[in-house]
Amino acid sequence: MFSFFKKKTPPPAPAAEPLTPAAAAVPAVAAAAAEPEVAAPQAVPVAEPRARWIDRLRQGLKKTGSSIAQVFTGTRIDDALYEDLESALLLADTGVAATQYLLDDLKRRVKDSKATEPAAVKGLLADAVAALLQPLQRPLVVGAASPTVIMVTGVNGAGKTTTIGKLTRYLAEADQKVLLAAADTFRAAAREQLAVWADRNRVEIVSQQGGDPAAVTFDAVTAGRARGCDVVIADTAGRLPTQLHLMEELKKIQRTIGKAQEGAPHEVLLVVDGNTGQNALAQVKAFDAALGLTGLIVTKLDGTAKGGVLAAIARWCVEQQRTIPVYFVGVGERVEDLQTFDAREFAQALLG
Repeated sequence: MFSFFKKKTPPPAPAAEPLTPAAAAVPAVAAAAAEPEVAAPQAVPVAEPRARWIDRLRQGLKKTGSSIAQVFTGTRIDDALYEDLESALLLADTGVAATQYLLDDLKRRVKDSKATEPAAVKGLLADAVAALLQPLQRPLVVGAASPTVIMVTGVNGAGKTTTIGKLTRYLAEADQKVLLAAADTFRAAAREQLAVWADRNRVEIVSQQGGDPAAVTFDAVTAGRARGCDVVIADTAGRLPTQLHLMEELKKIQRTIGKAQEGAPHEVLLVVDGNTGQNALAQVKAFDAALGLTGLIVTKLDGTAKGGVLAAIARWCVEQQRTIPVYFVGVGERVEDLQTFDAREFAQALLG
């Protein structure tokens, strides 16, 4: 879900009229408190029926879930079952730390519940995974600052620009005025790709042919403030964490955004490809060390056998005594295929 802070009290609503199909699909933003108070954030429902989304998520994680589910086809709860489960979790890229944590938690749950059937253990494992992932489940909040500036990062091929387009669609449908900054001036056609999304979503874009990325973001944030935008989203060039000179460029962009608006960027999001497994965790560590991440968007979970990486990320966050929430997960190319992250739904889909 999204949460929004609204600055102004809306005018009295007219008499209710039947919604057209198009209007019914647009998320409604909750009413705000009168000025000068700021209303508490209100959850905004997504347009897509959640049940259909969960079906697609379950199908996307089928490869991961089927390998884990095979562990529970036996008739006994014994050491062999736990050994097989450990192997299945490691193959799903859950990672050593998260795997050991889940096994210990599962054994405690089995003992407390006095479970005797492997099928029951599967349900208890879903509970353990959901509990581990729960701290990652937080809504993206916009509107506390005007504009809310979101800096989006990621390696090449993670689906960063497409994800920005989908995120823009949700925000625009929630009646948020969005401005895009085409700060990916390195990749060929990146500016044009973002411009297509801007046109499709009917939002404005600030771009420069071969311009300096930091300058583009500065101009965009300045323009966003002047034009009364609710959200400014900056697309940045994809890069590997080992490309230190390019990581320094990201830091420069971050500093420049702060010069354009005090306290910005308000969100620094990393888009990670769910198919990359433990590499996704390595990216989280590296980008967080460089920029101080505030959130994640996990894409391309359709058909992955490495869906357990979210558990690895969750356990790493616990070890670091901080939380980097997963705002969205994606399972396809359509706009509807990017949805808010729910720990319980993900755990159940992960285990088939």
